[in-house]
Amino acid sequence: MKALHHLWKAFGFSLQGLRDTWHHEMAFRIELTLSAVLIPTALLLPVSLIFRIMLISSVFLLLIVELLNTGIEAVVNRISTEHHPLSGRAKDAGSAAVFMSAVNMAVVWCFILFDLIFNNS
Repeated sequence: MKALHHLWKAFGFSLQGLRDTWHHEMAFRIELTLSAVLIPTALLLPVSLIFRIMLISSVFLLLIVELLNTGIEAVVNRISTEHHPLSGRAKDAGSAAVFMSAVNMAVVWCFILFDLIFNNS
């Protein structure tokens, strides 16, 4: 019973994190809106199961990395608002991670759509 109670509380904290990120991060709102289009599209495309998994996973990866980046930024800002080289590096690395996951998503979608258009025609 104690484990279930712990899991329930953790679930609540997760929902709060999603809610807070939605309210405070424009990038997350944009990415979540994009995912609301891309995930149903991936489900409707006539592709194999593994391709469908790749399409959807690339979208979720972007959302996950954005949440982690938001956490990094919040912690850095909590410590100090003064400019510090290490704070800048941490924020830049988080931003780069989001960028790389967005590039990953774009590459996965482009390759699979290219395959769908040119190899299945």
